[in-house]
Amino acid sequence: MPDHLTPLAPGSLAGKTALVTGSSRGIGADTVRYFAQAGANVVINFRNKAPRAEKLAAELRELGVQTLVVGADLTDPDSVRALFAEVERVFGSLDVLVLNASGGMESGMAEDYALRLNRDAQVNVLESALPLLGDDARVVFVTSHQAHFIRTTPTMPEYEPVARSKRAGEDALRERIPALSERGVELVVVSGDMIEGTITATLLERANPGAIASRREDAGKLYNVAEFAAEVARAAVDPLPVDNTRLVGDTASFAAE
Repeated sequence: MPDHLTPLAPGSLAGKTALVTGSSRGIGADTVRYFAQAGANVVINFRNKAPRAEKLAAELRELGVQTLVVGADLTDPDSVRALFAEVERVFGSLDVLVLNASGGMESGMAEDYALRLNRDAQVNVLESALPLLGDDARVVFVTSHQAHFIRTTPTMPEYEPVARSKRAGEDALRERIPALSERGVELVVVSGDMIEGTITATLLERANPGAIASRREDAGKLYNVAEFAAEVARAAVDPLPVDNTRLVGDTASFAAE
């Protein structure tokens, strides 16, 4: 990670607790690292990368923060309940929830897996977390421009089912904004252009060679994992943006709804 990326002031999250889904690697790992550097106690969630999650936890404990590692299959309601039961047991409450985990391009998954993970699981994770989210808590949903703008701007055929499932998840979460506001909980959607170095970008490149270079040429610049994670981390503390939306990277190629 570039040394100059320090998106949050040291100590600015002292006494707070943050959970990032899918945080054993990639954007999730860098996001949870930024929170810990700002003094937050953190929950690292993983599906099947336990050694990687434990290695990250050991690194973050060196910063003097309390770190909890909990494996969970977010498409399994029982697993999600167990996740938040453990968070409640250790920390009692939650101040920041980042809905980062997503998927749908993996091989060998059921046909409806993308929708179950990117829509149904996101809603269930939020609902399961609500009892732990107090006043001034912030929920951040991480998505892509290819999904956020899918209704007006076509994406690559290989990614379209995932994009539509993520947009469905975004819509379902946005419907809950009024109810969340009544509880003092804020929701921010962070949408980014294609991110270099992510699993999704790798799979897209494999399915459609040249896709990354083509998008980089069109956009002028693509964010890398650490840079985009910095934007996600800032979204957890910055003032609530207009339309609850934080757009990261080029949007000139995407038509607004």
